[in-house]
Amino acid sequence: MSNVEVEVVGVRIEMPANQPILLLKATEPAYYLPIWVGAIEANALSIAQRGLTPPRPMTHALLLDVLGAHDDELSDVTITGRDGQIFLAELHTEDGKTISARPSDAVTLALTAECPVYVDSDLLKDAGIEAPEADEEEVAQFRDFLDNVSAEDFETGEET
Repeated sequence: MSNVEVEVVGVRIEMPANQPILLLKATEPAYYLPIWVGAIEANALSIAQRGLTPPRPMTHALLLDVLGAHDDELSDVTITGRDGQIFLAELHTEDGKTISARPSDAVTLALTAECPVYVDSDLLKDAGIEAPEADEEEVAQFRDFLDNVSAEDFETGEET
């Protein structure tokens, strides 16, 4: 079994079901892995991805504190497989321990601990979606548009 490091793109909302999806992206091979998550988990992921620190520690920070109190820390997390439509994940500690986890919790912990996220390469090919090649000219034009656009460009003159 080999693993591929992925980037946490973030949480997106699938329409029309209004269902949150955790989106992971691998570059080699170029695949996206969508994982459906609950609303509470999506909120925790968004907070961790933005690097926000709530006034009271969330469960994920607590778990990292517990590991630290036992002279251990999170080294990485891996999305390991599926059981039907349910994705599976593992936490790996510096001391070599492996702990089963939900992917949403594992990725939230990885974002909080700033450690890598991996996906089993066979799972990525089986459950992932091939990422289209970026058209460099279109990307450059879009960036130029973003650099030069202002709110006034969207005014219609009509009040709603």
